Amino acid sequence: MKIAISGKGGVGKSTLAAALSLLFSESGSKVIAVDADPDANLAQALGISVSEQEKIVPMARRAALIEERTGAKVNQYGQMFKINPQVSDIAGTYAYTHRGVALLVLGAIERGGGGCACAESILLKALVTDLVLYKDETLVMDMEAGVEHLGRATAQGVDEMVVVVEPGQRSMETARRIIRMTGEIGLPDPVFVINKVKGSLDEEFARRGLAEAAAAEGRGTPEVIGVIPDSDEIRESDRKGSAVIDAVGPGLRAKFADIAERLAQRKAARV
Repeated sequence: MKIAISGKGGVGKSTLAAALSLLFSESGSKVIAVDADPDANLAQALGISVSEQEKIVPMARRAALIEERTGAKVNQYGQMFKINPQVSDIAGTYAYTHRGVALLVLGAIERGGGGCACAESILLKALVTDLVLYKDETLVMDMEAGVEHLGRATAQGVDEMVVVVEPGQRSMETARRIIRMTGEIGLPDPVFVINKVKGSLDEEFARRGLAEAAAAEGRGTPEVIGVIPDSDEIRESDRKGSAVIDAVGPGLRAKFADIAERLAQRKAARV
């Protein structure tokens, strides 16, 4: 199963990505978790200690590897490079494994124009393509607010685009933009998780906003696969740097488990 999790910054993408990764691992799946957000927080949400996080080198900073695989120097313009670099061994060699989850941090390309045709960009896109299209492991990707790391063919290999929203207008605008982009590259309708819900009015606002966003883009009725309440337990897990599924009580853990089960059921129904 290949899952891409997107949404506005701060809505809880990393929290959901970490919870799903750990729950799938606990159920016996081999899991690769990819932090594709430049504001990388997935390692912390997985419960990896600060000292161990410092040992994780983002792929975009592995200059020697990038130069070896692409044939081009990092931070130089106007070069020839391989457009299909060898990447099939990268996950097995460079991932940081924690509680059965193999974590890859992509990192930011530190130059103007993140979509540049540079050696770093070529390697990262080739790596994501390999993970989505050619690896058998369960893949959970913590994305930017969009589908920038996914080419058209790669995006079509993703089983689910999960958009995390919160009850706010800016979050609804981001959701609408993601709905539009997924439509432009031929993805099926994304599914949604509403996070930070304090009561029925919050949930009603989010559901109404999603329906309006989908209608504006000519898409079907949005499917909400989970509602996560606003939680001091989740905030406390963030402050302590502990894995979210360890810090929450059984009720909240069950909500994350229900989302994982919904995704597994949707995958099974398509087979």
